[in-house]
Amino acid sequence: MTSTQAEIDRSQLGTLSVLAWIGDPSDGHDIPYLLAYTLGDGPKGPEAGEAAARGLLEEIGLPIGDVVMDGTLKASTFPVQILLADNQVALTLPGLNATCTAPDEWVAAAVESGQAYFLFATRAWPEAVPGRPVTAELLQKFAGDEEVLTSSAHCVLSVQRLQK
Repeated sequence: MTSTQAEIDRSQLGTLSVLAWIGDPSDGHDIPYLLAYTLGDGPKGPEAGEAAARGLLEEIGLPIGDVVMDGTLKASTFPVQILLADNQVALTLPGLNATCTAPDEWVAAAVESGQAYFLFATRAWPEAVPGRPVTAELLQKFAGDEEVLTSSAHCVLSVQRLQK
C-alpha cells in the first residue's frame, strides 16, 4: 500500500470519536475503558469507513478480534498512545488523534493503575455524536455487542500523564 492510498483510506474514516468510561466499581470492575469509533460519516459512507478502519488497524499492527495486545511493554514505541491532562484524554495513532473529557472516576482509576483498556471499533456508531451524552444503555448496546467486540482491536495501554 502506498502512502497515498493510506491517506485516501484515512479520509474515508469520517469523524473519529473517543469515549471514556469505567466499569462498575461495586462489581469490582473499576477498569478505565477508552473506545475509539467513527460516526460512519465519511465521504463514501459507513461501509467504506469500516474498511478504512480495518486498513488502519492492519497498517499499525493491531489485530482485530479476541486478541488483547499489551501496549504497556514497549509503551514509548507502541503505535497507540494515551495522554492524560486533568480530565482531558488525548488518543494518538499514526496520522490520527482525538480527544475526549473523561469522568473523574475514570481519571482516578487510570492514575491508580497507570493503564486503560482500549478498543478501536471498526463498526460505525452514528448515535454517539460528540457533545451529546451517551446513556449507559446506549453504551452497553454498542460496546457490549458481540459483533462490535469481535470486529474491534483490543489492547491495554499505558496512560501517560502530562506533568504540570
